[in-house]
This record gives sequence, structure tokens and C-alpha cells, in this order.
Amino acid sequence: MTEHNDAPVILDVRNSTGVVELNRPKALNSLNPEMVDKIVEGLNQWRDDDGIEQVLFVSCSPKAYCAGGDVRAAREGLIDGNVAEVDQFFADEYAMNAQLAHYPKPVIAVLDGIVMGGGVGISVHGSHRIVTDKAFASMPEMNIGYVTDVGAGYAAQRAVGTRGKSSPALAKFWALTGYRMYAADLLYSGLATHYVKDAEAVVEDIVESGIDAALGEHSTQPEEAAPLAEIIDDIEAIFDAPTWEEISQRLAQAGNEELARKVAELTQAASPTSLVAAAELLAAEERAASVDDALAMENALGKYLRGLPDFREGVRAVLVDKTQDATFTPAAASEVDVEGIRAALGSV
Repeated sequence: MTEHNDAPVILDVRNSTGVVELNRPKALNSLNPEMVDKIVEGLNQWRDDDGIEQVLFVSCSPKAYCAGGDVRAAREGLIDGNVAEVDQFFADEYAMNAQLAHYPKPVIAVLDGIVMGGGVGISVHGSHRIVTDKAFASMPEMNIGYVTDVGAGYAAQRAVGTRGKSSPALAKFWALTGYRMYAADLLYSGLATHYVKDAEAVVEDIVESGIDAALGEHSTQPEEAAPLAEIIDDIEAIFDAPTWEEISQRLAQAGNEELARKVAELTQAASPTSLVAAAELLAAEERAASVDDALAMENALGKYLRGLPDFREGVRAVLVDKTQDATFTPAAASEVDVEGIRAALGSV
């Protein structure tokens, strides 16, 4: 979309659109502190500019919109003893998520590839989340000893898609398992608001004609039905439970062996502490009065979890060595210090 530029985020004004182009393709646009600062710079610059009518997030990568936060760098920071710097990065990222949630102008994300972790955070809080057949969204933090953050759980529990109503249980299923939602599921759940076949064409028309006209021209429906619609009743019955222990018990008793196998497969590499902590967080976020309250809980819980060995071990196994052989401590959900998790959540 732009001439060669080594900056990881490129800010541009095109007609009446403030454009945020994610430009770190080798890292699949994983967010680092410089990128967060640059995004915030653009949002601040355009917020009160009467010449800017909308903000558009796009990616220069043919593979990814944004694959998450740069947790490899966070792990290195923790190992080097730079705990305060790591804490500040997460706090700044969450402040950016809140800014997007409260932004007074349309915030549009064109999701044409991988959307994970922090990538969800710079899309789900916007007004328009446009997906293509290449897009999928997942929160795989359980496998790196962390939890669903960036306000994703809060937003997902309140999203209303083509199903016609919000579903905290469906949000929990997605957030706890790392299940990959593609276009039909994203629309069904409300994580996406629109579907288009050609990302470049819709971006061009958003800039030229505005979001409403562009969607009027390009928005359509995927050919396939949402796979989640076939299992939604069981998801509602099982993932409505407030704790991972109860969810696990319901899975064993529900009689849907295929769903039980799917959840077991999706969570087999997950940190038991992360599963317990994420369930506690999602239950708390379901009751949260605002996205700000939810992000404050995530910030507090994140500090607690980054102080445990699972985060470093999980990032090592998944993203550094890529051996997928993490040894988590404790190894069973029944041994997790749930009171420590609840204390962290209750500290805000």
C-alpha cells in the first residue's frame, strides 16, 4: 500500500481517513512498544482533527493482520530483570485498547490473514471489523502460560453477530481453547461485523468513498455456514460454568463426545494455571461494568502470571525454541493456586 518504509507502523492521511498500516511483516506484525506508541500517536493526532472522519487499520503483510504482542521480547525482558519495562509495555498496550474502545470516530480494521492476541485488541474494540476468507481469529495464550487479554474476552462476551444475541459462553469457549474462528464463525459470534471477498478493493473504496459506501458495494456473506452454529447448544450448556473445574466436569457429563474431544485436543498443550486463570478472568469480565475495569483486571492478573514460571516456559516452547514441549508447573488444574489468581483479580 505504501512505498518502502522500515517503520513498523506507518501513519498516513488519505482523503479524510487516518490510516494505520502495520508494517512488521517478518514478525507477522507482532506488537512491540514502538508500534503501540506509534498507533497511539496517530489516534491522538486524529481524534480532534475535523478533517479526519475515520481511522483505518490495515496490514502490509500478505499473511497476517497482527499475530499478537511481542511476548518473545517480553520474556527476554523478564529474564534480563527488566520487569518494570515489561509491565509498562502491557499497561501501554491495554491503555491503547481502551482508547480504541472509546474512540469518537469510526475505527475500521480490515482483517485479511492471521489475527491473534494483540491483533484482536487492535480490531475487536473498533466499530467495523471486516474479514475475508483468509482471516481467522484466535487467542492461544493458554499455550504460553498467559491468559486471554487486550479486552478480547470482555468484548467477545458482549458481541452480537448473525446469531442475533451475545453469548458469554461462546466467548469463553473461544477464549479458553484457542479455537480458530474463520469468516462465518466470526460473523456468527459478532467478532466480525462484515465480510468481503477483496480486501484491497474495500480498502481503496473506504478511503475514496467512506465506510458506508464501501460496505454497500463490497459487503456480502460467506458461502459456508458457521460451524459453531452446529454445536452452540452444547457450548452454552457447558461453558456457562464460571470455573475451569466446572467446565471440565460438564464436558465429561454432557454426552457430546466430539465436543469433548475437540476441547481436549485444543487445550492439550495449555498451561493448567492459564486455563484456571482465564476462566476466573472471563467470569469476572462478564460482570465488569466497563472495558476499562476489564483491562485493569487483566493488567493485575498479567503481572501475577508473568511472575510465575509458566509464562517464560510457554513462550520458550512455542515461540523461541518452537519445540512445543513446555513443562508447566503445576501439571494439573486441580493443583493450581486459584486463591492467588482471585487475589490478583481482586486487587484492582
